[in-house]
Amino acid sequence: MIKLTTSTDAQTIKIIPRSYATNVSLIFRDDSTNTSVTYTSSATTDKNHLVISESLSLTEGRFYDLTIKEGTDVIYKDKVFCTDQTVDQDTNNYYSVNDGEYTIDTSYDNDYIIL
Repeated sequence: MIKLTTSTDAQTIKIIPRSYATNVSLIFRDDSTNTSVTYTSSATTDKNHLVISESLSLTEGRFYDLTIKEGTDVIYKDKVFCTDQTVDQDTNNYYSVNDGEYTIDTSYDNDYIIL
């Protein structure tokens, strides 16, 4: 799975495709709305990876099916998740659906009275 952000700046996708191409089409299909958006991009190679940089328009918290084609041939398929949250498994910083939505109230002292 590839993690991308909602930023409209160019984002880099590094993949290992079935075949290496210089001009590719990126097709993003939104799983929620079942609509597709196609981007045409040029790609470069870096050792065994195909590197694609493209400015994308994605929605926070959505999953996309990514299909990369060279002409009519499919050279790569993957799942994409879009989030602006910092995700780092090394520091146990995982994605949270409730990020910024739920806060814990610490103003009480848990005292109770027994009669």
